[in-house]
Amino acid sequence: MSDVIPSPNIWDTPDVYEIENRGVDRAGVIEAAMLSIHDWAGHDVVDIGCGTGFHLPIFAATARSVLGVEPHPPLAALAAQRVSGLPQCSVREESAASIGVADASFDVAHARWAYFFGPGCEPGLAELERVMRPGGTAFVIDNDASRSTFGTWFRRALPSYDPRAVERFWQRHGWSRERLDIRWDFDSEDDFEAVVRIEFAPDHADLILAEHPRATGIDYAVNVWWRRY
Repeated sequence: MSDVIPSPNIWDTPDVYEIENRGVDRAGVIEAAMLSIHDWAGHDVVDIGCGTGFHLPIFAATARSVLGVEPHPPLAALAAQRVSGLPQCSVREESAASIGVADASFDVAHARWAYFFGPGCEPGLAELERVMRPGGTAFVIDNDASRSTFGTWFRRALPSYDPRAVERFWQRHGWSRERLDIRWDFDSEDDFEAVVRIEFAPDHADLILAEHPRATGIDYAVNVWWRRY
């Protein structure tokens, strides 16, 4: 798909990204914030950029139906395998800008670490306009690079990243924000190092690991952007 930007962390190392998924927000702060805005129990949910489908069973525990949309064929296959025993779940190999469903199909949309930078996401946002039902809510979870230990690493690795410009983008498109403090916590130092090395270039990863010897976790700030339709 020519409009898809590769994600080198999960596309290249889905096994390590699985470790990362298990270590992000073990306290469920993000999920609780989303539920306080729009509970998906009994509703139809789409997870855009679902990767290997890590979050699909979480939604499926209470949702009426869950669709995972993933443009990268190997990841879509892993996601389909993950939910093969859940009849209310399905996976489509498609991009955020072209979801092969009818208009007004979903009550809740979720995109986690799939829309980092705001500008450039306009085709996906236009597709949300089409597929969301009146009264439905879309969520986009991304890094709050203005604060936290992880935010400091992120800004250092991507000095051109402008958190204020990203904020202006979402506000201009009618989205609200919940700023959350979560944790990045792993079972071992080896897991911590492996995840750092898929998230950052080698020189930045070496610097992070030198600054945080024997670490298994750090503080992490995220934005939950959301919009009611």
